[in-house]
Amino acid sequence: MVLRAMARWPEVPDVFGWLSLDRRGLWRLRGDPITHRGAVEFIGRNYSRDEHGRWYFQNGPQRVFVALEYTPWVIAVDNEGGLCTHTGRPLGALEGALLDEEGNLLLAVNGSVGVVLDRDLTTLAARLVAADGGPAEEADLARVAAGECGGLALRWQGRSLPVTRIYRGEVPGRFGFDPEPSALG
Repeated sequence: MVLRAMARWPEVPDVFGWLSLDRRGLWRLRGDPITHRGAVEFIGRNYSRDEHGRWYFQNGPQRVFVALEYTPWVIAVDNEGGLCTHTGRPLGALEGALLDEEGNLLLAVNGSVGVVLDRDLTTLAARLVAADGGPAEEADLARVAAGECGGLALRWQGRSLPVTRIYRGEVPGRFGFDPEPSALG
């Protein structure tokens, strides 16, 4: 349906400044949350990125670019104890775990990144281990957040991923996305 619409109306202008994704995975239209389930699912099914790292929602022939409060994905623990994105897509194999200066846990997957939903931090924190293999303590997290290498790791699906430090401001550049997309040129 989207491809047919794009063929019928190839010159529809892109939209900027209307749609955003907040830190909790809610789509917002001009700041107001979108609550209609069908609309949320439609946006999620048609959410993608362009070659310039700008995330958008393909609305028929029109691209509606998304301002990102933090990352392009918000990651949650699903009902089966796995991980999924705010769009309901299951997460692939994790490539890395990062902790920012504010204590946000980010997960790298498929060349992109998502921030873990705050309500699920406790679940994932239980899978953090210290250098000695024991459960991570608050002091271990504080060391990593402060930039010290503390040997912290995230155990997930039989793997142990080192947790590295990242500053929030470095995330878009490191993962190649534009948090405030605008028209090119």
